Amino acid sequence: MDKIFWLDMEMTGLDVEKERIIEVAAIVTDLNFKELDVFETVVRQPQKYLDSMDAWNTEHHKKSGLTAKVPNGMPEDQAEAKLVDLVKKHWPDPKDRPVMGGNSIMQDRLFINKYMPDLASRLHYRQVDVSSWKVIINNKFKYVYQKTNSHRALDDIRESIQELRHYCDNLNFKK
Repeated sequence: MDKIFWLDMEMTGLDVEKERIIEVAAIVTDLNFKELDVFETVVRQPQKYLDSMDAWNTEHHKKSGLTAKVPNGMPEDQAEAKLVDLVKKHWPDPKDRPVMGGNSIMQDRLFINKYMPDLASRLHYRQVDVSSWKVIINNKFKYVYQKTNSHRALDDIRESIQELRHYCDNLNFKK
């Protein structure tokens, strides 16, 4: 593994059976967290999914400006195709599947599995979940990394990358 495929999504809610993806972003980095490629798009969804959002999602997606952009977003199948193209560009050998990185990415994986199965089939089963690091570091060392939580996909990925970089920079392994 010499690269990480970072991905974040914004959804209308957390129930994969009832909610939909409304934004997706991906960044490919090397293992020093240098950005090699970036993709982001708002994903078009029928108005009924926006109308049925809970209070938290309604407030945060309106505040970030995301809700207003959804009607003019990219169709979901095209967003998936762009993500698959990004994977193929950086991992051209189908046997070389990218490890996905992010924060609390199990939720993203559920939505990928349901709504973007072609992308799901191209990802490695291993993951780099920054929230796992956070749980250990917060509890063992009582250290809390401060984030801004903009609730926009690309901003959230960059925060996750920065957070993992911070943890790695502060490890003291003997060589």
